[in-house]
Amino acid sequence: MRGEEMVHFGHPRHVLVKVDLPDFYTCAGCKEEGAGIRYVCQECDYQLHEFCASAPPVLKSHPFHYQHQLLFFTKPAKGGIMKSKCDVCGRSPKGYTFRCKACSFQMHPGCAMLSPSLSSSSLHHHPLQLLSSAANNTGGDHSGGFLCGECKRGKRVGRVYRCTVCDYHLHAVCAKDAAVNGLRANGHKGRDRSPAVLGTAARVASQVVIDFLGGIMEGLGEGVGEAILDGVTRGGGGGGRGGGNGGVTRAIPRVRGG
Repeated sequence: MRGEEMVHFGHPRHVLVKVDLPDFYTCAGCKEEGAGIRYVCQECDYQLHEFCASAPPVLKSHPFHYQHQLLFFTKPAKGGIMKSKCDVCGRSPKGYTFRCKACSFQMHPGCAMLSPSLSSSSLHHHPLQLLSSAANNTGGDHSGGFLCGECKRGKRVGRVYRCTVCDYHLHAVCAKDAAVNGLRANGHKGRDRSPAVLGTAARVASQVVIDFLGGIMEGLGEGVGEAILDGVTRGGGGGGRGGGNGGVTRAIPRVRGG
């Protein structure tokens, strides 16, 4: 699909064209992933989610934060040492955000596209209701011990939807991937940042270091070399010694910048 054009404040030197493409991309506005309908620059690689391209300067009475209005910002809030988190999906904003000036509430433009109740057969055959933040943190309302029907994982950052009829649960971040940013509809899944994946990467990196040290042991005295290697493996919480080889176990509103 190729359709309307726009000049966007984030990329004023080129016209953006609305298209529908199945490939995976990272939005230049909110810095989150997407696929499907978007605005693209045909002169360079600039791409925006449709909802980021058309984001309004103010959200009034949004159901996720109806008590205060939310202002549109092009940059995330400065969180100091600890990165600030989206109050819906739990991910740290890296670009466009809606933020409350009266309190610390903030959310991604994609999260603003969600609602407290979801009724879509593509997500689940029963209506889904967003649990309160308190229920997420305390395990109330039967939110503890569940597995998300989309990612098949249990508790993670962000809020959770629960079926009003059965025990089906869906992370808000998974609902966004499935129903908002076009990933599931175009055969993609969001980048997995699960602890298991990160742990595997850390173990592989540690093993590379250990293997490298093991390769230079012959150039050191046997006692000194084994002591160094033993310290590394103990620090990594993994390998040990043994065997003949050293025993190592291998949108164009007026906007605010921040």
